[in-house]
Amino acid sequence: MADGYDLDFLATPVPLPRPLQDATELSYPRFTVLLDRARRLAAVTGVNIDGALLRELPRTGEWRLDPRVDAEQQTGPDVYARNDLDRGHLVRRRDPGWGDVADARAATEATFFYPNAAPQAAGFNQSKELWLGLEDHVIEYAESTDQRLSVFTAPVLGDDDPAYRSIRIPLRFWKIAAWQGVEGLAAAGFVLDQTDLVRTPDGLLAAPPLGSFRTFQVPVAEIARISGVDVGPLAAADVLEARTGRQARWRQLASPVDITL
Repeated sequence: MADGYDLDFLATPVPLPRPLQDATELSYPRFTVLLDRARRLAAVTGVNIDGALLRELPRTGEWRLDPRVDAEQQTGPDVYARNDLDRGHLVRRRDPGWGDVADARAATEATFFYPNAAPQAAGFNQSKELWLGLEDHVIEYAESTDQRLSVFTAPVLGDDDPAYRSIRIPLRFWKIAAWQGVEGLAAAGFVLDQTDLVRTPDGLLAAPPLGSFRTFQVPVAEIARISGVDVGPLAAADVLEARTGRQARWRQLASPVDITL
């Protein structure tokens, strides 16, 4: 459909992270999805964002199956029907929507292919709003350099994820944002945990007050460990390790001011 994620988008080349398992590579305008056909969910997504050229476009596009992949290898509409599951964008709708208006619109509409979705608990709370705003926060920080980001997002495809219908619902999601800092490549890693929202007997997700989303800043190397994904040069570029000067731990975030950049 398009060229997909560009590893040379930043001044320092950043290869698309790769999972250990086989995955089908699907290229879209300015982003790529590596689809785990066995789990029927993305193992990795990568998108290039030009913060200086981002456009605020009306929401257009409808969720649809990708015709390049067999329907039974995608988590499609049947999983999301008659329940409180959200089709959670992995590559956000607005992320590839930059530059020429027609190109930006085509890119945002491409984010509605089902390989770019994963089941998430419905509704919003502070933690999920924080998760959705992480990239905006990093873009603002990166404005002092080249205002470009490469962002990688996916569910943690854990062996203990609870079964629901024909899939297993991910309990955690990871995100790595990379940009060109004044001292070279920089990266920050985050994890969203929706474990407290899962009713384990049937795998259904429930709205608060049963539980809540929790958002953490974590070492990029830790994301590689829990996800089984090769993150290449991103681990060595981790700002959390560099800023703290010691082995970093998971840090729960309550607001953007808690983020280490």
